[in-house]
Amino acid sequence: MFGKRKKDEEREMTFLEHLEELRWHIIRSFLAIVIFAVLAFIYKKIIFDKIILAPNGPDFITNRLLCRLSEMINSPSLCINQKPIELISIKMSGQFTTHINISLIAGVILAFPYVFWEFWKFFKPALYDKERKHARGAVFSASFLFMLGVVFGYFVIVPLSLNFLGTYSVSDLVHNQINVRSYIGTISSIVLASGLSFELPVVAYFLARIGLITPKFMRQYRKHSIIVILIIAAIITPPDVFSQTLVAIPLLLLYEISILIVAGVVKKREQEGKAGTT
Repeated sequence: MFGKRKKDEEREMTFLEHLEELRWHIIRSFLAIVIFAVLAFIYKKIIFDKIILAPNGPDFITNRLLCRLSEMINSPSLCINQKPIELISIKMSGQFTTHINISLIAGVILAFPYVFWEFWKFFKPALYDKERKHARGAVFSASFLFMLGVVFGYFVIVPLSLNFLGTYSVSDLVHNQINVRSYIGTISSIVLASGLSFELPVVAYFLARIGLITPKFMRQYRKHSIIVILIIAAIITPPDVFSQTLVAIPLLLLYEISILIVAGVVKKREQEGKAGTT
């Protein structure tokens, strides 16, 4: 008994040892981001021509599908991005710095599963066996939802936002000349925000595990969440009901899924509590 206790004490790490371990997790995460960023920097033709600038043209898959849908339902406003936005660079080093910035963003997106896994490895030893068991698929779930959000943002929100923001005008006397950095900044923020918003079920799971939220709480504020989601959809999409609904539905579904996840966590915790008292 005493030998086991001694071994447990030997396994305990000091505060400085925890910092040292965290430092290496951060270093490895940073190296992964740099590696993917370098690859993105090298393959700039694919990153810019095939990915970043693609939603700006009529041949982009979302633009083509919406144009076909507009013909079917006789709604010309759905046929978007038929005239590509003319992009300019107003600084000598503008395109080079843009190249570096977008490479870093691509590095963060591509390395996200590995970065999450590194930090998960750091926090995992602090969990009890039951907590590890319940959170076994955390890395896969968080990575999958983040990438799903990125895809949704890129293929749905980005084309709708480009069409609205790129064609919006306060007067016929004012012409849009969009800086390429502004264009890329808009796309990057939309894609990253969409990826993070799709993490809602994972965040809800962990908040429920530590007892901060309950299904009753989430159901009580469901109406408030619907209003917030509709406001967000109205801001980032053109002023038509179809586009706003297209963006709002997945976010509402994520909220409902989160309620089910939280309900499952609370139910399981109550069962464990009853089993512990018997």
